[in-house]
Amino acid sequence: MVWLALVVAQAAAPDLSWMDGYWLSCEGAREVAGIWTDDRVGQKLGMSVTVRGGSVSWEQARIGPYGNGLAFFAAPSGQAAAVFPMVEASEGRIVFESPDHDFPQRVIYSRDGARLVGRIEGQIEGQVRSAEWRYEAAALNARCPR
Repeated sequence: MVWLALVVAQAAAPDLSWMDGYWLSCEGAREVAGIWTDDRVGQKLGMSVTVRGGSVSWEQARIGPYGNGLAFFAAPSGQAAAVFPMVEASEGRIVFESPDHDFPQRVIYSRDGARLVGRIEGQIEGQVRSAEWRYEAAALNARCPR
């Protein structure tokens, strides 16, 4: 019976294949390279590396089952994973939210034509903040031109 519930939950999961691939953002003085795997038995794995001003940061991510739906699990630069349950999914857009998290409280991925857009939103000390990355599909391990 557990197996049947897992199959039903996976069948109801949104198609996130529009996120698959290697993505590169070359905005300003920052280079962000990210990769999302295809779905593997209900799990989508991600990794990003940000280079800015001679320093590097990284994040491991996963989208997978959580409760009765999906969640985004983010572990930046070796920290414990933060969990953001899915609150919205439509063709080419998925939103995760964790109102009790420090910052961000929302994580959004969407497609804008050929671009993958990643956005975080939330509040820091009562001030609304956001950041957005616009990624282009790139060859594996491509770098920004400098």
